[in-house]
Amino acid sequence: MTTKSIAAPAPTSGLGHSLKPRQLTMMGLGSAIGAGLFLGSGAGVQAAGPAVLISYLIAGTLIILVMWALGEMAAANPNSGAFSVYAEKAMGKTAGGTIGWLWWLQLVVVIAAEALGAAGLLFSVWPVIPVWILALVFMVVFTGINLVGVRNFGEFEFWFAILKVAAIVIFLLIGAALLFGWLPNVPSPGLSAFGDFAPHGIGGMAAALFVVIFAFGGTEIVSVAAAETENPAQSVGKAIRTVVWRILVFYIGSVFVIAAVLPVGSDGLKSPFAGVLDIAGIPGAGTAITLVAVVALLSALNANLYGASRMIFSLSERGEAPRLLSKLSGAKVPVAAVGISVAFGFVATILELLFPEKILPALLNLVGSTCLVVWGTALVSQFILRRRADREGVELPLRMKGFPYLTIVGLVLLGIIFVVGFANPESAGQLIGTFLLILVIAAGCFLNARAKAGKETHRVG
Repeated sequence: MTTKSIAAPAPTSGLGHSLKPRQLTMMGLGSAIGAGLFLGSGAGVQAAGPAVLISYLIAGTLIILVMWALGEMAAANPNSGAFSVYAEKAMGKTAGGTIGWLWWLQLVVVIAAEALGAAGLLFSVWPVIPVWILALVFMVVFTGINLVGVRNFGEFEFWFAILKVAAIVIFLLIGAALLFGWLPNVPSPGLSAFGDFAPHGIGGMAAALFVVIFAFGGTEIVSVAAAETENPAQSVGKAIRTVVWRILVFYIGSVFVIAAVLPVGSDGLKSPFAGVLDIAGIPGAGTAITLVAVVALLSALNANLYGASRMIFSLSERGEAPRLLSKLSGAKVPVAAVGISVAFGFVATILELLFPEKILPALLNLVGSTCLVVWGTALVSQFILRRRADREGVELPLRMKGFPYLTIVGLVLLGIIFVVGFANPESAGQLIGTFLLILVIAAGCFLNARAKAGKETHRVG
């Protein structure tokens, strides 16, 4: 991406602008490095063997292109509605409202899942406080953090991300020592596992691709947070450049070590980081990784509550949600927006505890493919808005290189992932559920726009 000297317009909302560039960078990094990497990467290796690295490279390429597209739009128009606002500018109010509500619904469902997941993991190593109490405590604590101001939220998220990054760096160092045979009394597995690079062929790689793609979900929150950052053009550009290469290094590096040490069929793939550390003879590895996974889930909960509150705040400002949700506190926090975002999480958490393994799985299945739709919308919006800006001679503070070809490459990769998803019965159900939800939301947004237009016409008449 290239940066021009032209300044980006200041955000028009009354939100604060106290997020620091380091906080924005670590927020994007921390959102992408979650339980999907610490606990879920083993599923990808199980499905494809070492060939899962190709799946990660494809998914990583896609997220780089999406982040570049979002960065260009966020630098030119920093707004808490981010891709929802850009979709509205590119494709109309119904498109913008639909993608905003869809993303909000995904986050509030995931908030409940993360609270329960973190509580369950913590209970497994510290069985003192019941899971339901831990989950509610987490929700209350992080609601409080989100209410005291964006600077405090950013600082909490910064240190959460630092802990996760430190854990990955330590893991990579131990993994390298194990593979090179530098650990005393521990034989090196070498790269023998790569002899059978793709044990399940192209089908295994395709299955792994759909598993892998969701591990990168969450990075789009950088474009939402841009609205509360000083000098968005520079901050967003730096954050995106830093996030994309670090994500690839951490993900590809970690998965390379896991695939080399844990062959397909290994019990260690159920908790791959702990499995590698156990083979390396590191005492207490399982407990340590479980605690890191707890931190990862709580970090994601914190970031998702922030993202959900800002998105519905933006929807309220644009008349797509009740006006009450755009009111700000003295700390420039949309209190009602935070409240309604976390309220859904509280209700979903309580229902899941009353009806175990029934409520959340159904909700997660409904919103499971949302990130793919958001990324696709972002690429289409950037294509339309960039063409419009170039046609009108508008200078942009940040420009995506290789336009329009790289945007098209991103859309092609996304199309391939959708084809792969529909070819798999399990993921096909997720995709169908998500598209049905989109139709319902779009119908509601369309009717809302018609009703408002009718009122305006009546008022003028």
